[in-house]
Amino acid sequence: MRVIALLALASAASWAQKPEFHPNQLAPYVPSPMLIVDRMLEAAKIKPGEKLYDLGSGDGRVVIAAAQKYDAKAVGIELSQRLVRTSQEEIKRLGITEKASIVHGDVFDADLSDADVVILYLMRDSNNTLKPKLEKSLKTGARVVSHDYEIEGWKPNAEEKVDAYKRGHKIFVYRMPPQK
Repeated sequence: MRVIALLALASAASWAQKPEFHPNQLAPYVPSPMLIVDRMLEAAKIKPGEKLYDLGSGDGRVVIAAAQKYDAKAVGIELSQRLVRTSQEEIKRLGITEKASIVHGDVFDADLSDADVVILYLMRDSNNTLKPKLEKSLKTGARVVSHDYEIEGWKPNAEEKVDAYKRGHKIFVYRMPPQK
């Protein structure tokens, strides 16, 4: 009887830890290695005070690094309430709430018109689904930086290969309007 109770408890615990799911989720939560975060931000050529959006910001590492290292006004947009809460707590703990924020929301509802830089680590199909919104919303000269996945139909202005966590990663940088 005790074994059955323990199995039931273990089953309930595993169910409670299942990841959140949202119908507009564009990618699973997979944090970018910090080396890749640094390279993406370098590739974006961020200037102090520029506005950066990280679409699907996960644990907030891109937003935090952009605010701390580049003095950017950085905003993350994230569907997972748990990740939003964790990121907001870290931003508060670091004392950078005037430069960094995480918003609980859907990237398709976000106003990106003031973005100087948009960071993506989404799936290839997700990038293509998001492409019309980026083309419509982003101002001329805005940069879109994508980790690992190209945006089909756009020609990158820069591309970099980086080894991290025992595998190769790619970083693609696009300028708006994108070259076809």
